[in-house]
Amino acid sequence: MRHKTKRHILGVSGSHRTALLSNLAVALIEHGRIETTLAKAKGLRPFIEKIVTLAKKAEKANDPARKLHYRRLAISRVRDKVAIAKLFDERVTEFVGRDGGYTRIYKIGNRIGDAAEMALIEFIDASDEGYTKPKKGGARKKAAKQAADVDSEESVAPAEVAEANAGEANAEAAESTESAETTEASDEAGTEAKAEEAPKKKAATKKVAKKKAPAKKAAKKAAEEGESDK
Repeated sequence: MRHKTKRHILGVSGSHRTALLSNLAVALIEHGRIETTLAKAKGLRPFIEKIVTLAKKAEKANDPARKLHYRRLAISRVRDKVAIAKLFDERVTEFVGRDGGYTRIYKIGNRIGDAAEMALIEFIDASDEGYTKPKKGGARKKAAKQAADVDSEESVAPAEVAEANAGEANAEAAESTESAETTEASDEAGTEAKAEEAPKKKAATKKVAKKKAPAKKAAKKAAEEGESDK
């Protein structure tokens, strides 16, 4: 047999605890927000939310008998007809569109004197969308994913640099080969031009030599004739 399965016993007897929670529920329904100890606020939350669920069921029921049945169940627990009438007739419309979580607890520090933890408990407004709870482990997974993305970017960056360097080296090699080819082509063209010019120069020198030969012969003859006259 499992013992001590109930929570928020508050250190009192069962009848005392029921009366205490009933009075706190009446005050919460009338004022919308009350200040009490943190332990009592945590004990009141499940108690009052079950009463609110009964009010919602009565609001959605089409049979008047069912509506009356739910109202009587709430009166048997809260024991205040005026507070139950206010909840079932006025405040229930605030909770029709909300699936649970009708109250909120705020911690406000310790009480002077006995240093008991104090808290505010209130009904949540119909327009309040509440807090969005992050998924468990979501932050860790997100951080790990970001770290992995950073690592991948860092690993990709050197590869890109290496590719860029290789491309530059290839371009430089291509330019050097092109320049070498152009120099070779120019050298070949120069040698060909020289080879073509050499026969022309030889022919020109021969022509000049042929033109000068008769003049030399004539001068030689004239010189010989002058000597013979003497």
